[in-house]
Amino acid sequence: MRPGSVLVVIGLLFAGCTKNQPAPTADRAAIAPDKAPLGPWAVSSTALTEGQAIDKKYTCDGSDVSPPLSWTTPPSGTASLALIVDDPDAPSGTFTHWLLYSILATRTSLPEGVEKVAEVKDTGRQGKTDFGKVGYGGPCPPAGKPHRYRFKLHALSADPGLAAGADRQTVDKAIAGRILAQTTLTVLYTRAR
Repeated sequence: MRPGSVLVVIGLLFAGCTKNQPAPTADRAAIAPDKAPLGPWAVSSTALTEGQAIDKKYTCDGSDVSPPLSWTTPPSGTASLALIVDDPDAPSGTFTHWLLYSILATRTSLPEGVEKVAEVKDTGRQGKTDFGKVGYGGPCPPAGKPHRYRFKLHALSADPGLAAGADRQTVDKAIAGRILAQTTLTVLYTRAR
């Protein structure tokens, strides 16, 4: 046998060994979770889009109900969650629109229209907003320029241990040093003149 023929035969043998083997695909990689990269923790909403205007329904000019929210699995070691919604563009300084804390770590969503009560069954406790009430208070800026509304969700290493009705300063102090991660969804609202 000539040397060139030997190479051809060896090549055919190798080709035959791999002929029936399926090629790796992206789908196969997705099946192996230990090999898949972990994405960042994130909050989202079917009713809100990052950087876009919030629907009037969720403002003081509409039904003033809280929007639905959902989030990916929080980081390992999360004992509870805390949600703070505020407006950093308010004329008098940052204005707090919603405080919801001691949220069960097993929750991954909130429905639209969370009841405006101090204790929300199977969810958590609500604090007192800058409107002077517990529960969600939607965007209600002065007419003119757009304001940003930040839905900030915190993963906490321990429950803050606060009673319902706590104010923003108390909540901030209670969660300080316990924050494992934070994710934010920011929307805009402008009221007509």
